[in-house]
Amino acid sequence: MTQQAVFSELQAALMQAVVGQPELVERMLVALLADGHMLVQGAPGLAKTRAVKTMAALIDASFQRIQFTPDLLPADITGSEIFHAESSQFEFLPGPVFNSVVLADEINRAPAKVQAALLEGMAERQVTAGGKTHALPELFFVMATRNPIEQEGTYLLPEAQLDRFLLQTNIDYPDLAVEREILELGRREERQPLTLAPIVSVADIMSTRSQIADQYMSEAVQNYLLALVVATRDTAPYSSKLSRDIEHGASPRATMALDRCSRARAWLHGRDYVTPDDVQALAHDCLCHRIVPAMAARARGIDSNAIVDELLNLVPVT
Repeated sequence: MTQQAVFSELQAALMQAVVGQPELVERMLVALLADGHMLVQGAPGLAKTRAVKTMAALIDASFQRIQFTPDLLPADITGSEIFHAESSQFEFLPGPVFNSVVLADEINRAPAKVQAALLEGMAERQVTAGGKTHALPELFFVMATRNPIEQEGTYLLPEAQLDRFLLQTNIDYPDLAVEREILELGRREERQPLTLAPIVSVADIMSTRSQIADQYMSEAVQNYLLALVVATRDTAPYSSKLSRDIEHGASPRATMALDRCSRARAWLHGRDYVTPDDVQALAHDCLCHRIVPAMAARARGIDSNAIVDELLNLVPVT
């Protein structure tokens, strides 16, 4: 079975278990194959946790869920040094971050120092404790969830920490037809729980990442990608009004994120080249959490999603 067929089977299995969320499923696979981490934002009950638990079950690798709470400590994430009186020595006990797939559930419910402990591991792929550095697994994928409708007892993620996530995907309520499918799926699982077996190995993922790095991107598509990101910082060539709506634009990390994600999406769609459609499809997920709208824009109800919508309309496809 080819790598393309393996990941097509993985995508189909995810779609069967996570009904009505095709974009979420695709974004999860894109983040996994682009070697990045993902933040999913949506109201409770929209299958955010179910999605990552299902994907973890379909990957032949270790999985750990971390429920973030206000009383969590950094050591609860990374692990800590334990002193053994018998041997008069310290031993490092790894925390839940030492797994290949990590679900950081409701990441905004923990204080900044706990968020930072996880985000340091995400950025550096290592944890330091007791003056020693401990490497994280070769495959290390974090999917964090955030509930946007609750503010009490939560801690906002600073923009610099949000920038560490390759993608941020927002999910909304399903329509009536999808809700019916979800109801029927829930009834079926009451009678017979869903059983999942690993489809993809760590070796499959690493091999596919190498293929994605070789995806062809023409100079025209690359110029379009660059123009989109740069336009978040300097919109003057396209709209003087829009420039007043943006306080801070996306960093060069956004350029690299959009590049990697576009290549991964092209591969998932069975192509060995990137098109403007790939760039446009992932522009919101790669750029919105890296753009800070001006206060006046927020007062008028304009958020980063609206800004990216406008940029996609204004920046021409070369």
